[in-house]
Amino acid sequence: MNALLDILVVDDEPSIRLSLGDALAREGYRVTRASDGAEALALTSGHGFDLVITDISMPKVDGITLFRRLRAEHPDTDVILMTAFAKLGEAINAMKEGALDYVTKPFDQGELLVRVRRVAEQRALKRELEKARTALAARPDGGEIVGRSQVVVRALERIDTIAASAAPVLILGESGTGKELVARRLRAMSSRADKPFVVVNCAAFPETLIEAELFGHEKGAFTGAQQKREGRFKAADGGTLFLDEVAEIPLTVQAKLLRVLQEGVFEPIGSNTSVQVNVRVISATHRNLKKRIAEGLFREDLYYRLNVIDVHLPPLRDRRGDLPILIDHFLKVAISRGALPPKGMSPRAFAALSEYPFPGNVRELQHAIEHAAVLARGGEIEVEHLPRDIVGATEANPASSMGTHFRPLSIAVKEFEREYLLRALAASGGKKGQSADLLGISRKNLWEKLRSYDISESDSDE
Repeated sequence: MNALLDILVVDDEPSIRLSLGDALAREGYRVTRASDGAEALALTSGHGFDLVITDISMPKVDGITLFRRLRAEHPDTDVILMTAFAKLGEAINAMKEGALDYVTKPFDQGELLVRVRRVAEQRALKRELEKARTALAARPDGGEIVGRSQVVVRALERIDTIAASAAPVLILGESGTGKELVARRLRAMSSRADKPFVVVNCAAFPETLIEAELFGHEKGAFTGAQQKREGRFKAADGGTLFLDEVAEIPLTVQAKLLRVLQEGVFEPIGSNTSVQVNVRVISATHRNLKKRIAEGLFREDLYYRLNVIDVHLPPLRDRRGDLPILIDHFLKVAISRGALPPKGMSPRAFAALSEYPFPGNVRELQHAIEHAAVLARGGEIEVEHLPRDIVGATEANPASSMGTHFRPLSIAVKEFEREYLLRALAASGGKKGQSADLLGISRKNLWEKLRSYDISESDSDE
């Protein structure tokens, strides 16, 4: 990832230019150096850098002018400003105009490297999403199965191979992995594509009604049967019937289902007349059917009739590489449903999604992305925009939300304290007396802290 970040370091002080450039190069970044703003403009005229780290006070062309030219000519280039305390106000104003960040001289090189890593992470995420958009645009019609991991590619190849057959197919996979999408793709690529496609969620009907739902009934066949009704098998005649959660069909109905699979005939409830149908049956379950057979809850002969060909769908945890393409796809879905297009996703939010186990698989990811897109209201998606389960998992494991760049507490505290001191000075216009009051410490304590952090600008309050 680092090698793909192209950085321009601009400073008229050779020691800073060389030492910072060397430190960035050791991290694996591509580094170019410029001794002033004019040289930097010449270098950027024919080349777009990912990141420009520039001093503000320089001869010929100053850093603020350089930043504004870059914003106009290379809006995708991020800019970090280096400034002495006296120029802090200019740096803050530049951030309001779109500069990414600033550091005050003398700065901690390790702190700056951490900020550069964040830029690299953000740009790596953007590249992944761009690849995802390209892959989605190139994806052929005929289904909404999104992914390019090896397990998904193999599943799609198997689906495309067996689609033309009329043989029954059993789709196996955890809840939320997209079993109905597979069934629809099988139908769309078959010779029955223009024929009926009927879906039955077998878990949605009580045992007393599932038989009537599948095979129909005559008027008066049972209490409440006030008129004749054709079942789902008849409705799917000539086409495809998808039996979702097929493991939930009670044993009393399984024998009738076995017969229609074997002979293509059945009798509606309350009728002695056989009905002939030509239906391709695709079934799906998240359960272990062999275990159900061993427990006496599922007929073994029916299992083999349903499982002429099987398709296994992997859980999301086994296809983490598909996260960027799935996120991009579900963002488009969210936008099509009225959400404002977000400006992007923060590295912390993406890290939280990457670490979360997603027990609900792709369906849960879709919910999370649509939830976040709505709450972001057109801004960048942050961790707090994600559903509570994901946010809670991130809070329980804060190291995951910071990626691999988790620093020792002592260093993090020093970085925060130095930055906080500088902001207090900025708020008080450089007056140390007022700064000490803001911070709730004595002037002596403030002086000691400023000295320890090499913050030695003169006190304009004296």
